[in-house]
Amino acid sequence: MVFDVHSQVLHEVDELAWELLRSGLNTYAEAVEKLGSRFGTADIAGALGEITALRARGLLYAPDPHADYDPPPPLVKALCLNVAHHCNLACRYCFAAAPEAAAKLMPKATARRAVDYLLAASGARRHVEIDFFGGEPLLNFPVIRDTVEYARRRGKAVGKEVGFTVTTNGLLLTPEIIRFLLNNRVNVVLSLDGRPEVHDRLRHTVRGQGSHAASLTRIRQFVSAWRQWDGPRGYYYLRGTFTRHNLDFADDFCYLVDQGFDKISLEPVVSLPCTDYGLREEDLAEIRYEYQRLADIYLELARQNAGLRFFHFQIDLDEGPCLPKRLAGCGAGHAYLAVDAEGDLYPCHQFIGREEFLMGNVFTAELRYDLVEHFRHAHVYTKEGCVRCWAKFLCSGGCHAHAYLENRSVLKPSRLGCALMRARLEAALYVQAAKNTPTAR
Repeated sequence: MVFDVHSQVLHEVDELAWELLRSGLNTYAEAVEKLGSRFGTADIAGALGEITALRARGLLYAPDPHADYDPPPPLVKALCLNVAHHCNLACRYCFAAAPEAAAKLMPKATARRAVDYLLAASGARRHVEIDFFGGEPLLNFPVIRDTVEYARRRGKAVGKEVGFTVTTNGLLLTPEIIRFLLNNRVNVVLSLDGRPEVHDRLRHTVRGQGSHAASLTRIRQFVSAWRQWDGPRGYYYLRGTFTRHNLDFADDFCYLVDQGFDKISLEPVVSLPCTDYGLREEDLAEIRYEYQRLADIYLELARQNAGLRFFHFQIDLDEGPCLPKRLAGCGAGHAYLAVDAEGDLYPCHQFIGREEFLMGNVFTAELRYDLVEHFRHAHVYTKEGCVRCWAKFLCSGGCHAHAYLENRSVLKPSRLGCALMRARLEAALYVQAAKNTPTAR
């Protein structure tokens, strides 16, 4: 397979074309001299002609179409409401961990003010999003319920539609809460790391016990209700985290499929490598192999279940995301902001509590525009190394928080994070080619 970075076209090639492209052989004389002992001269001439035609059509060696990119003006499109800086679990790898004394729930008045802020700051944009996050957001379900109802009412009054997502470990999913989420078309991300021994190693209750069995029971109840719901509904995804303790994470994918789930995501842990569970550069070969193994497993299982989805293999090379998202990712710090329990604004949920990234407060509606501009201009043309990377339009420069965690700069991506992303994207491109072979370009 050959991926042309700037045209975003994936080509399936034969061995001769592969050798011509890999070696950079552009003329017939050079190609015959280097490859004439292995391939016929007529075949070489034909392959070079096809390569020349593809170049002329802008489908191979395409120039960068966005080299002069100027990001659009800042416009807030989504808020992450950290409605519960508190949790009923004590997962070792959680970036939102807080001592009991610091545990806080967002008051209703703060959540409502955040809604008003989003509706005003989103300008003429009609569709906006609110994510409920934590900690465990369902610890503050009354505020979630009130916020959804208030946002729908206020949004309708100003001509806007508000979408909602909640991320939960599932332990508090009662029938009442499940009905509310389904009836209000709330997207639900359900957190479960995979096999019992994998999940329970790092995801404990506050008393130090494993949480897998209880989470699995409640999550199954939600997914069962989701499948039986006959009205409009949001999507669901099962989200797991893999660490250094389960580099065989394709087996966790298989386990989750065996449990009856068909919308699955597995994310690498965001952590410094000094922890016992943090990923390290010496793990890259094994992780790269595991993504390739996962791709083959996924393709085989998808033949049996057309509805099966692995989130990170769902890439669209034909249409895909809008240009700002393709070049700058989630929009943290200028299009996407996080709100803590007091109404303080941060670039995203992973920056909450870092005083240097405090951007403002929903009650004053004033932002630190130096930070807004810093994040607005954090894209693939300003981040270190991105311009020369083949994955730049698919990874969008990587996670700002991961970059800052590792390098104390959002403009210097995590070296390990970049390598993990490339490994995942290679597998994703392979999956797309394999699933679309009859119409491959």
